[in-house]
Amino acid sequence: MLHERDGHLTRDLLRTPGGFGLGQVPAKRKPDAATDMVCGYCSTGCSLTVHLKDGEAVGLTPAAGYPVNRGVACPKGWEALAVLGAGDRAVTPLRRDAAGSRRPVSWDEALRTMVERFKAIQAQHGPESVAFLGTGQLPTEELALLGALAKFGMGMEHGDGNTRQCMATSVVAYKQAFGFDAPPYTYRDFEESDVLVFVGANPCLAHPILWERVLRNRNDPAIVVIDPRVTETAMQATGHLAIRPKSDQTLFYGLARLLIERDWIDRTYIDAHTRDFDAYAAAVEPYTLDRVAAATGLETEVVLRLAETIHRGRRVSFWWTMGVNQSYQGVRTAQSIINLALMTGNVGRPGTGANSITGQCNAMGSRLFSNTTNLLGGHDFANPDHREKVARVLGIDPAVIPTRASWAYNEIIEGILRERIKGLWVICTNTAHSWINQGQVRDVLGRLDCLVVQDMYATTETARMADLVLPAAGWGEKDGTFINSERRIGRIRKVARAPGQALADFSIFKLVAEYWGCGETFRTWRSPAATFQILKRLSAGQPCDITGIDGYDTLDEHGGIQWPCPAGESAATVRTERRLFEDGRYYHRDGRARFLYEDPRPLPEPPNERHPLLLLTGRGSAAQWHTQTRTAKSAVLRKLYPAQVYVEVNPADAKARGIVTSDTVRIESRRGRITATAFVTRSVQPGHVFVPMHYQETNRLTDAVFDPYSKQPSYKACAVELRPVAAVG
Repeated sequence: MLHERDGHLTRDLLRTPGGFGLGQVPAKRKPDAATDMVCGYCSTGCSLTVHLKDGEAVGLTPAAGYPVNRGVACPKGWEALAVLGAGDRAVTPLRRDAAGSRRPVSWDEALRTMVERFKAIQAQHGPESVAFLGTGQLPTEELALLGALAKFGMGMEHGDGNTRQCMATSVVAYKQAFGFDAPPYTYRDFEESDVLVFVGANPCLAHPILWERVLRNRNDPAIVVIDPRVTETAMQATGHLAIRPKSDQTLFYGLARLLIERDWIDRTYIDAHTRDFDAYAAAVEPYTLDRVAAATGLETEVVLRLAETIHRGRRVSFWWTMGVNQSYQGVRTAQSIINLALMTGNVGRPGTGANSITGQCNAMGSRLFSNTTNLLGGHDFANPDHREKVARVLGIDPAVIPTRASWAYNEIIEGILRERIKGLWVICTNTAHSWINQGQVRDVLGRLDCLVVQDMYATTETARMADLVLPAAGWGEKDGTFINSERRIGRIRKVARAPGQALADFSIFKLVAEYWGCGETFRTWRSPAATFQILKRLSAGQPCDITGIDGYDTLDEHGGIQWPCPAGESAATVRTERRLFEDGRYYHRDGRARFLYEDPRPLPEPPNERHPLLLLTGRGSAAQWHTQTRTAKSAVLRKLYPAQVYVEVNPADAKARGIVTSDTVRIESRRGRITATAFVTRSVQPGHVFVPMHYQETNRLTDAVFDPYSKQPSYKACAVELRPVAAVG
């Protein structure tokens, strides 16, 4: 139990390794040794060997034997430790005083302030008036504790994660088509395909280690890139289809029609393992070659050639990422890709699959265990049997479990605007930078009665707006697990001490539970390792069953383990790599996958006379990461990309506006304007411009429209105009 002495927590509370008190210390290690752990940036899930001296990390190298990266790392991975020592780390709680200034306070004062203000808001406005926004960058154990604490302990109804910005589309597409959020592939499929189709994906920059896996393919594969831009991946491909933005759904319906018309489908697979195909075939009948060519801007011969390439392939894999996901019609577009894989029997075999590549390091852990859109363990809030099971595992009253999923991220933001949400707890994400239509979201956040930000850094755009900042440890300063894109669960470890009074997020959540008065509910969540055992029990009987993993040591022994790994599968029989649906059975009750479809919709904001260009956004460099909160701290990484925002513009559009490379230009949308450096290049088509997503300015331009099923923002296409600054002045 916690005790108080003179109004403050005693400093000898729970000092044991893995405990949650201020005296938390790392487990003892050999003075000079090395330990392997999964990188904390992207979803690839590379393993890094961290070298220790006197128990502290002094350097790292890529882990040679890990089945994901096999001894290589991208620039971000090499610099993973460098960002921990940044001078702007949050080292003490900060509270905004009556004059508006932030001043350091004790943890005791910070936690009392948070609890008092949030409870007062709930007392006045109801339980749903306080919400949280989490992340795909916390360990799975921390995500689960946060979601359980917020909903079962603090009575919050709503909480979502920033995975809504990257993976919600694929989650919903898989759930509806397969019956569960189940990316079916293993990374070995990159090496075993004879046809790889990349849609709105640029792995050369976004997932360079996965591109290394493609380069290991000895089948002389056809590599087709479908993307409006000539990306780095398109430059390396055997074929590039430079479609009009957001016309890919029409393209895939046209391909489906061609495959059906020419009997280039696997009717045996369709009949045995799917449903609703005949209705789908009828729906795509109108998508003739001429219609597809008119919508996409592609020659009919190009479309026909792609259909023939898919037909000739024995092992065809389809890969997509944010170019599909971040769209106002992303779910149905993703399902149009899934449909192609199903109708050609390219699922469940080596080198095949309809494969979504995840964004953040633990987006998969967030999807399954954050207690936001799913009840813990991929369960359903609306299912009473699921609520009973979770309550039984956790030893809680089922009545405290909400009967519906949370509002989505955009609905939480709208809830603030409608004065339904008055308090917000933001953990390890930077909403004021990354959310679409940045000017609007900053105005909305400013309307809150209380904004609490829990982060490694006190200088993020969101932290600077906060009433209370809680200093958190980062990757390398705490323990837990991540789940990567291929469903592989891997370890992270504490190899460095967090600076000042910063604590692991797990420890902060435990302290919040005590101050809130619900600490007893989470007494068995003693440590990340103990929490992993709870998550195992929650997963039992689910498609993501991991009851066969004894614990962290088992993960170490096997180089990580992909789910599912049920209890009947002994450690001796765990395969290094496994794909789903090898038996053709899916997770719907009838065991069959679904064909889903609807007609494409027009761009929400097409170019017009005032804003005649279409803005595209995306990855700018393998050395940049999201809002650059971490990567900008590395001097090495900063040298690998332009410091200032730039815009790619086609020579024809540049000439029409009197712009040359290196000119300073102004980009304007209906929502705002920014200044950038022009880069004239044929990598973008006439009528398009491209700005990397990483710069703080970019989301002043983007339009807040969302997919109706996944609620994922459509970052990729909005109308803008471009002018030289001299002409503007």
